[in-house]
Amino acid sequence: MTDLLELAAELVGVASVSHEERALADLVEARLRASPGPLEVARVADNVVARTMLGRDRRLVVAGHLDTVPPSGNAAARVDGDVLSGLGSADMKGGLAVMLALAGAASPPAVDLTFVFYACEEVARRHSGLQVLARDAPDLLAGDAAVLCEPTAARVEAGCQGVLRATAVLRGARAHTARPWVGRNAIHRLGPLLERVAGTAERRPVIDGCEYRETLQAVAVAGGVAGNVVPDEARVTLSHRFAPDRDAAVAFAWLGELLADCLGAPGDELVLEESAPGARPMLGDPLLAALVETTGVPAHAKLAWTDVAFFAERGIPAANFGPGDPLVAHTPGEHVERRELEAVHAALAGLVS
Repeated sequence: MTDLLELAAELVGVASVSHEERALADLVEARLRASPGPLEVARVADNVVARTMLGRDRRLVVAGHLDTVPPSGNAAARVDGDVLSGLGSADMKGGLAVMLALAGAASPPAVDLTFVFYACEEVARRHSGLQVLARDAPDLLAGDAAVLCEPTAARVEAGCQGVLRATAVLRGARAHTARPWVGRNAIHRLGPLLERVAGTAERRPVIDGCEYRETLQAVAVAGGVAGNVVPDEARVTLSHRFAPDRDAAVAFAWLGELLADCLGAPGDELVLEESAPGARPMLGDPLLAALVETTGVPAHAKLAWTDVAFFAERGIPAANFGPGDPLVAHTPGEHVERRELEAVHAALAGLVS
């Protein structure tokens, strides 16, 4: 049997920061083509897809992204007993190791399987390898249900939250700092807006038994002209994670209403920079329901955006299920444990056997 911790360490050892996934895609493709299983393998740019074509009644897509965020002193893989540390170990090279082991199984599965290893998940959605595949080879993404091997600590996390990024632009009037009363300081106007954002109570809707937890955060501030000039413009970038009972238009309208009295000067505006939809829990699908039952623990809401939304937009029920604690993803202390790798592999192998 494949040593999953060893395989995950090998994958961590191949650098694959977003837009630089080619070496890892080459490794994944080579392993898939050498697999004893009945796989058809396709490569589209730095995205690799392997499929069984057994004529089964249902097809399960198992997907995972190749890329990582930039390193933070943790580029190298380090194994200490049954724990692997290093960039991408949790998000999500542990999941990729599970996928490769499943794809390499010699016994034919009871359902047809599609394994999708794709690039550029950790950057703007327009760069995503799934978008490339949807445009250039959409048949490779066909399926009846999907599992994203995102880190979930080996429990099913249902659906995902939507996300939007907006910029609040506040105007003022320039003046000399020796005579500020003849102008209006736009940076000073940020105070009430930031207080409003920081003081907003989070919304926690329960959808199909899963509690989501919305967030609103200021993530960047810009303004200023010179040391002797009262600034006439200030900007604050806001990140809003919204529950999947709202779409992006409704969430943006809510944000506009929340900040309306902070954006009352001529020229003030709230600009939507980017958004991505969420996805409701879709655990009524037989394969996904069986996966939850196999884990022996109730499903939880996914408190993040993932490509579950990509599949949901295309009418494919999807859920998140993978090794690694999501709370350590993108941190210097990122790690994954052997027991979670083996638990996820066992659950998915049992699901499709």
